Amino acid sequence: MPKQGQSVESCIVSEFKKKVGDSVSKGDILFGYETDKATFEEEAKVDGTVLAIFYKDGDEIPVLSNVMVIGAPGESFAEFAPTAAAKPSEVTPMVPEDAPLTANKADNDVNGAITSTIESGTAPISPRARALAVKLGVNAAVLRGSGPGGRVIERDIKAAVNCPVSGLARELISEGGFIAPQRGSGLAGTIKAADLKPAAEEAPDEYEVVKMSNIRKLIAKSMHASLQNSAQLTHMLGADATVLQKLRARAKKALEEGRTDANITINDLVCMAVIKALKKFPEVNSHCLGDSLRIFKTVNLGLAVDTPRGLMVPALKGADQMDIESLSKALKALADDCRSGSVNPDLLSSEAASFTVSNLGGFGVEWFTPILNVPQSAILGVGTMVLRPVLKDGQVSFVPYMGLSLTYDHRAIDGGLATRFLKQLAAEIENLELDI
Repeated sequence: MPKQGQSVESCIVSEFKKKVGDSVSKGDILFGYETDKATFEEEAKVDGTVLAIFYKDGDEIPVLSNVMVIGAPGESFAEFAPTAAAKPSEVTPMVPEDAPLTANKADNDVNGAITSTIESGTAPISPRARALAVKLGVNAAVLRGSGPGGRVIERDIKAAVNCPVSGLARELISEGGFIAPQRGSGLAGTIKAADLKPAAEEAPDEYEVVKMSNIRKLIAKSMHASLQNSAQLTHMLGADATVLQKLRARAKKALEEGRTDANITINDLVCMAVIKALKKFPEVNSHCLGDSLRIFKTVNLGLAVDTPRGLMVPALKGADQMDIESLSKALKALADDCRSGSVNPDLLSSEAASFTVSNLGGFGVEWFTPILNVPQSAILGVGTMVLRPVLKDGQVSFVPYMGLSLTYDHRAIDGGLATRFLKQLAAEIENLELDI
């Protein structure tokens, strides 16, 4: 499994394009895989035949692990099984159904070990599943795994903790066509296949069960971990956006007249104001490391980007070194790379950015509470502009106010500091001066 970026520790196989026994040529697509935000395809580096596949569609695989073996028919493949520390019973390569029984001895030893462990009631188990079973007190030996060859994997351990479910019942439930009762008819309330009801009978027109995509699962896991591992609080403040509107009008006119090739947006102007405020409050431009702070001397600005595959937050390194035109072009290029799937995975790591901006103003959202990209200490949510009445010199006028929502980690930033930063940001927005 290729390592796509220094921060990527595992990838999910989206689909195998080849199966055991297929002939492949150099350059053929073997399988597609995903990091937490980007998709890739792995090409064959040599000609040959697929001898073994150690995983299945949807499996999460550590980077630099062997995924499949290509060689000459009859060659041994057992020595290439993933994790050098794994015992033979933990290796579950896939072989063709019509494979001869007198195939390579090493391969037969592997498959024989798998069969014997299943029949003896001690099914093969992955190292990660074994560690989780020990932690949660689950007897993995009695489980029927959902992995290749009956291998017990992490999701089997988690399912055993949540509710006793037989292996066949678990498999039927995972396919989305059946619904389990609260308690089954088996020993200790174990839910068996006979206890399941077709989903269509439960509620034919009330709802539809749709599995999350791999990317959605990873995003959900990341967001949940963020809320679990930080003390998040949000302050909200409005800022007069009159100056931003005037600057945007000037930038649009400059673009139309050919005096610039940068389409400077309101969001670009907000990002420039954020950079100016962060330079005055470096403690906010930081990572919270539990008992210490990593305070950045440069602003690596994260920008939330909505894509068809889900939310991505790439980092723009050294954003404080750019003028408004360079900043606008760089932010647009990052967003385009995210939507096309060509963004550098290292830039998507939450550690790549020192502060993040998420702008929902274009959708009409006035206020919201963004979730931190830990270990970042803060994130700014930008809302839409709303006209508010303001009394000045005895006259009431309507002024466009922009909603600013600052979520911060209270472990790293006190409420007073967060408030002062937010007020400084509002001041930067209301008094922004740029040569456009």
